[in-house]
Amino acid sequence: MQLDSSAPNQPQAPNQLDVAVVQFAPGTDPSANLSALREHVRVAGDRGAAVVVAPEYSMFAVGRLDERVVAVAEPLTGPFVTGLGAIAREFGVHLVAGMVERVEGDDSRIYNTLVVLGPDGNLGTVYRKVHLYDAFGHRESDVVAAGPIEPPATFVVEGVTFGMQTCFDLRFPEGIRRVAAAGAQVLVLPAQWIPGPAKVDQWTTLLRARAIENTVYVAAADQAAPRGAGASMLIDPTGAVLAELGDEPGVLTAGIDLARLAEIRTTNPSLALRRFTITERS
Repeated sequence: MQLDSSAPNQPQAPNQLDVAVVQFAPGTDPSANLSALREHVRVAGDRGAAVVVAPEYSMFAVGRLDERVVAVAEPLTGPFVTGLGAIAREFGVHLVAGMVERVEGDDSRIYNTLVVLGPDGNLGTVYRKVHLYDAFGHRESDVVAAGPIEPPATFVVEGVTFGMQTCFDLRFPEGIRRVAAAGAQVLVLPAQWIPGPAKVDQWTTLLRARAIENTVYVAAADQAAPRGAGASMLIDPTGAVLAELGDEPGVLTAGIDLARLAEIRTTNPSLALRRFTITERS
């Protein structure tokens, strides 16, 4: 298992906040997935990362969703989130990961949920995936309930504002623009980007486009092969790729530099110049 990125880490600038993305291959044993994730978070913590982003469905991953994912669902107070909190506390990081959340009062559906655990081990921001993957022959909505439309899910670490979206949300620029308009300076995007013809090219193109059009850093953590396409990456607000992986497990780190972000947003003030707002579709 390759824990180190083949891409070099970026040199650290003054007042820089380091962020890591984890690419691994979760399976159908939540306890084993926690153990594997812990080792990757250890590597990220050793590199000085303050925020670590793990993939969508880090708790339980299958090639096609069915009753198995419903059977394994847990509440936010369950052992998987508790285990994530223990990892975050052990290594002193903010940990973002995807879990399978039980829908209260519905035994046939789950939420596809991102959770943020702080260095104290406590649960912080929660985001439930809004756009479900009913595409490319898949029907996520058969077993997943769409998350409610709520104020954008953000959290702040050392003065840097992070916004969250999940996988298929990447194809909906208005959702990510809404997060940026709420003040996000970094977009974290955990995914299980299903492999297929041209899928990696679409993934990388869309990630860079979302960074450019919103002038945000992007921390995209995909699952490794075989259930994910890989290609996890860290991108700066000009769309430049700071670090990336292939399809094997690994850890990437790069720095968030707010001075550079401010310079980019001064040169390209696209957020300030926009003339349209985003409204909810019923």
